[in-house]
Amino acid sequence: MTHTAPLQPVIVGAGPAGIRAAQTLAAHGARPVLIDEAARGGGQIYRRPPAHFTRSAATLYGTEAARATALHGTLDALHAQIDYQNDSLVWNAQGGLLDVLHGPTQATRTVPYRQLIVASGATDRVLPVPGWTLPGVYTLGGAQVALKFQGCAIGRRVVLMGTGPLLYLVAYQYAKAGAMVATVLDTARFSDQLAAVPAMLTQPAVFAKGVYYVAWLRAHGVPVHNGIRPVRVLGEGRVAGVVWADGAGREHTLDCDAVGLGYALRSETQLADLLGCRFAWAPLHRAHLPERDAAGRSSVPGVYLAGDGAGIQGADAAEWAGELAALALLHDHGVAVDAARMQALQGRLAHLMTFRRGLERAFPFPTDWAAHAPDALVVCRCENVTAGELRACVRDTGADEMNRLKALTRVGMGRCQGRSCGVAAAEILAQATGQPVELVGRLRGQAPIKPVPIHQQARQVRQSADAGASA
Repeated sequence: MTHTAPLQPVIVGAGPAGIRAAQTLAAHGARPVLIDEAARGGGQIYRRPPAHFTRSAATLYGTEAARATALHGTLDALHAQIDYQNDSLVWNAQGGLLDVLHGPTQATRTVPYRQLIVASGATDRVLPVPGWTLPGVYTLGGAQVALKFQGCAIGRRVVLMGTGPLLYLVAYQYAKAGAMVATVLDTARFSDQLAAVPAMLTQPAVFAKGVYYVAWLRAHGVPVHNGIRPVRVLGEGRVAGVVWADGAGREHTLDCDAVGLGYALRSETQLADLLGCRFAWAPLHRAHLPERDAAGRSSVPGVYLAGDGAGIQGADAAEWAGELAALALLHDHGVAVDAARMQALQGRLAHLMTFRRGLERAFPFPTDWAAHAPDALVVCRCENVTAGELRACVRDTGADEMNRLKALTRVGMGRCQGRSCGVAAAEILAQATGQPVELVGRLRGQAPIKPVPIHQQARQVRQSADAGASA
C-alpha cells in the first residue's frame, strides 16, 4: 500500500547503523534528520576524537582503521543531503515528538517525526565487585573512550577484568598505546573458548583478529588469566589493587591503580521503551529486548530498530541493519527499493547469528555472580543500595518483580536510570526469589532517559499541565 504522506524520516544515533541508514535514505531522495549525542559521528566503536586530535586513524582504530575512516567519510559527504544534529540528546519521546537537549547551552527543542529509526547503540554490561565505587574503577567502554577521545590511559598500572571480546580489544589497545596492562582477568574458562571455535570460525576474519589480540598480549608479556572470579578491588581513597580467585578457589592479589571492568555489552533500549515498542526475553542476550522483524520493523508502526540497540551483533551487522531498516522504511512508504539487496542483507544478518552464539559460548555470562555477591556490596551507586537491602526487601515484602523492587528500594532511580545497576539488581532479585532471571521483569524506561537540567523537566511538566487544562 502506498502512503501519500511525505517522508519525514528521523534517525537517532550516528554510529554505524545510523550513518548507513542516513546514506540509504538520502540515496533514495529523502532528507533524513540524523540526531546524535556525540560531537562527531561514528558511534562508540568508531568514536571520533576532537578535530585538533593528532593521533592517526591507524593508531586509534588498529585493524578497523579503513572501516572507521570510510564510515566517517560517508557521514562527512552526507552533510549537504541530511539535517545532521550533533551534540543533541534525545531524552523523551511521545506523541510523534522527540524532546532534544542541544549543545553546551543545553537549549531544548522538539523534533517531530512520522518515521523513526532508532539506532541507540549499546553500553557496558556491569556486574559490581566490592570496591567498584572507588575512584580509578572504570567500565571497559569508559577506559576505551579515555584512550580514543582523550588520548590517555585510566591509570599507570591497569588491570582489566570481566569477560567478552571488548576485554581483549581494550587490553590490546592499551598495551599497543604504551600503557602498562598489569594483567587481564577473564571469568570465562579457556575450555569455554575452545568449545566455541567451530561456531566462531563461521566469521574467520573476526575470529582471527580475536586470536591475534590474545597472542599479541601474551607475546608482549601481559599475563592473561582465565576462569577467574573477581573478589574485590582494594584501596582507601582510590584503587590500590585487586583480589581474584582462580579456578581452584585460591585468592591472588595484585597491585594496580586503575581497573577496567565489564561483561560484554547491553543494548540501550530506553528510547524504544518510551516509544511503546513491545519487548520480549532474548535468551542469547540474557535481556529483554524490543521485538523487531527480520528487516528491523518494531511493533509500533513507523518505528524501526537497527544496530546494537536492538541486540548486540557488532559493527558490521549494525551497518547492514541500518541499511536494511532504511530500505524497509522506504518500501513501507511506497518507494521502490532493491528487493534482492534487502534479501541479501537479511541473509548476512541471519548467517551472523551462528557466530554470535559462538561468542556467548566463548564468553558466557557468570550466572553464579549473585550467589557470590556479599550483602554489603553496593549494587546501585546512585542511590547507595546494597545487595543485602535488595534481599531484605524480597524477604520482608515478597517483592518479586523489578519495578516493585525499584519502588521499594530506589534501585535504578538515580542518574544512570538502571544502566549500570539494572543487570545486577535483576540477578540479585532472581537469586533471592529462586526465579529464572527472565521472570523478574525489566526496569521500565522513563523520561528523562538521561540526566537533563531540572528546569527543562519542570518546563515539560508545566506544558503537559497546560495542555491538559485546555483539553
